[in-house]
Amino acid sequence: MATVNLVATKEGFAAVTAAKRSTLGFFMALPPVLVLILFVGAPIFIAFIFSIGYTGGPNRIVSIIGQDIYKKDSWWGTADAYLAVFRDPRFLPDFILTIVVTFVSTFVVLLMAMGMGLYQRIRGGKIASILSMLSLVPLFVPVVIAAFAVAQFFNGVGFMRTFMSQFGIDFPIITATRNAIIIGTIWTSLPFAILMITSGLQSVPNALIETAQDAGASFMRIVRTILIPLAFVPIVIAGTFTAIGIMGSFTVPVFLGPNQPTMLGVEISNFFTAYNRPQQSIVMAFVIFAAASGIAVLYIWANIRSAKQSGRI
Repeated sequence: MATVNLVATKEGFAAVTAAKRSTLGFFMALPPVLVLILFVGAPIFIAFIFSIGYTGGPNRIVSIIGQDIYKKDSWWGTADAYLAVFRDPRFLPDFILTIVVTFVSTFVVLLMAMGMGLYQRIRGGKIASILSMLSLVPLFVPVVIAAFAVAQFFNGVGFMRTFMSQFGIDFPIITATRNAIIIGTIWTSLPFAILMITSGLQSVPNALIETAQDAGASFMRIVRTILIPLAFVPIVIAGTFTAIGIMGSFTVPVFLGPNQPTMLGVEISNFFTAYNRPQQSIVMAFVIFAAASGIAVLYIWANIRSAKQSGRI
């Protein structure tokens, strides 16, 4: 009887301890959750209801100051602001430019990061370490300085035209073009991708690579069947973060891109400040948000796939 009471006491004590730990963990996690709700979630919600025509409450002042404000005509709101944006002749070219720059820049960044990571993983040595170190230099350069430097490098009196003119070559001026935006976004996005992909490739066990080499596997087969599958999640993380960052970029397009069409990050600022059309700028922001959410689905899928393969779920 005493033994039964002792066991029951221990189980009760363990249950109380677990409940205290759970409660403590909840209150420790509560502050960042409240910060996200108050300073991220609430502004997003207020902006969304403003985009569908709720002009009262916290949106009252901006609806009075702004131009072309569409007010709700039903209980759920109105889609007039969205229709106005999609009918605007500037929106579609801006959206296409944003998608093209994001796709091309992300593809090139991943290709270059994969090349650097594979070279350092397979060959190694002093040259690989030096190249890897140099590739991380843009990580410590502010984006505004990098964009200004690229603009000065490729403008009409920049280094490339000055240097090529010594050989009688008329180097094209690429500033204020789509190509300049792509060059700038690649330069600023590459270091993070190299860090992620290189760390993922370095985590692949040497035994797997050596076994494949002993079995006669070629370099490309090792890359295709061992390195890329085992480093798949870091590659996806690098790709998704790079794409989302480029899609919403402002500094590089405003320094290097044309006035029209321009990327949506710049156009949102133009609509909000220069054109005084805050409702339309919020609509564009939600368009970017929707596109970025679609990219984030790939990141979530990659993590779930990795968890299933490792047996965590």
